[in-house]
Amino acid sequence: MTAFASPHASHPVRRLRPLALALLAGAVLAGCAIGPDYRRPEIATPAQFKQADGWRQAAPADALARGAWWELYGDAELNALAERLNGANQTVAQYEAQYRQARALARSARGALFPSVNASVGRTRSGSASSSTGAGAGSVRNSYDAQLSASWELDLWGKLRRTVEAENASTAASLADLAAIRLSLQSELVQNYLQLRVMDEQQRLLQATVEAYRRSLQMTQNQYKAGVAARAEVAQAQTQLKSTEASLVDLRWQRAQLENAIAVLLGVPPADFSLAVREAVPPLPEIPLALPSQLLERRPDIASAERSVIAANAEIGVAEAAWFPDLTLSASGGYSSNSFRDWISVPNRFWSLGPQLALTLFDAGQRSAEVDRRVAAYDQTVAQYRQTVLDGFREVEDYLVQLKVLEEEAAVQREALDAARESLRLSTNQYKAGLISYLDVVSVQTTALSNERSALTLLQSRLIASAQLVVALGGGWHSDLLDAEESVAAE
Repeated sequence: MTAFASPHASHPVRRLRPLALALLAGAVLAGCAIGPDYRRPEIATPAQFKQADGWRQAAPADALARGAWWELYGDAELNALAERLNGANQTVAQYEAQYRQARALARSARGALFPSVNASVGRTRSGSASSSTGAGAGSVRNSYDAQLSASWELDLWGKLRRTVEAENASTAASLADLAAIRLSLQSELVQNYLQLRVMDEQQRLLQATVEAYRRSLQMTQNQYKAGVAARAEVAQAQTQLKSTEASLVDLRWQRAQLENAIAVLLGVPPADFSLAVREAVPPLPEIPLALPSQLLERRPDIASAERSVIAANAEIGVAEAAWFPDLTLSASGGYSSNSFRDWISVPNRFWSLGPQLALTLFDAGQRSAEVDRRVAAYDQTVAQYRQTVLDGFREVEDYLVQLKVLEEEAAVQREALDAARESLRLSTNQYKAGLISYLDVVSVQTTALSNERSALTLLQSRLIASAQLVVALGGGWHSDLLDAEESVAAE
């Protein structure tokens, strides 16, 4: 087993006693932030993708849109659906709400850097017995208090600043999570839409094939009545027609499922949504490649993983600051009186002012254990970040080789399809001339239909793989998310 040493395992804070450290370094470290400053974990980044031969790399101002990447397919209806998804999808709404929660936590953490001021006004009615036995009428008195107080924890050791740093990083990670889930759902929508349009083409193919088979059946029945064809040829023609009709019915429910899936992605009930059948399949887009190093910047899941590392790194500083004393300045003043009439008067005024220094001298190892936990959490996020990067590189390589192989397969399939169409044309002419039986034509028709459907299936696979590659390359960040991220960084 290989042991991985944490970069924070031997931090000097771990070897010093809190009281001695506070006395020796208090003046020097005042205003400094305890804990390690963030450094991006080292990642082995290849110079280029292994399967990038034949692809062009993206320039800094490349044609691949960083937001509306689905526009690469040149389909106005798809563009409209994607825009609807961005504003209506309920999963996106959940992540957007989580991001707003993270921003609120970051604002709350920043508020701890400033003094807090409180005001209180109260009336108290109290009583006591006239004797120790409780006998007698006793006495009742009223007291009135009005107080204004302020307190301020001086961030000498950077505990509060590290907390703000951690919350800001968590907010940025939440923003990246929002971009990642939106990108994932956009990909799902695009893939469903592309499949649906290919399925429309398959339906048109099967519908045309059914019509052709009906004409062949009618011709065979006429020949059977004339004594030219055998009964077996009629039965074969009927079998071929009905099996093709069954395939057409099967495509209809598959299309309905895709349509329902798109409706849910758009946040509407399936009963209220429909897509009309169209006669055009979006073309395969030309996808410019990013450099491997750009992949680290484009993919929101990688950005989220790194920001989690930043947050975990800052949390180490928060835990280490617990070894140092907390210094709080407090002041209060107000009026207190037993009479409401002269309550607010100079003789009833009071005030207090003073600092408070608090330090835990013994906690049975709790602070040390907390630092160990934070260091381990940091190591975990580093490993997750590196794994996310590796997964990103693998996905791009997978889709590149998939598209390359599918392109080669499509070229061969086109040749097979051309040959099948020519064979069908010749066999049909021979059958009409009475040179061959219909049973011979059936075999050629089946082969031709199989090649037609295989060509469409390959087109569908290439379209889906292209969408997956765009997403694996990072898809794009929406401008509103970029603006939000810039505002978080500025804060």
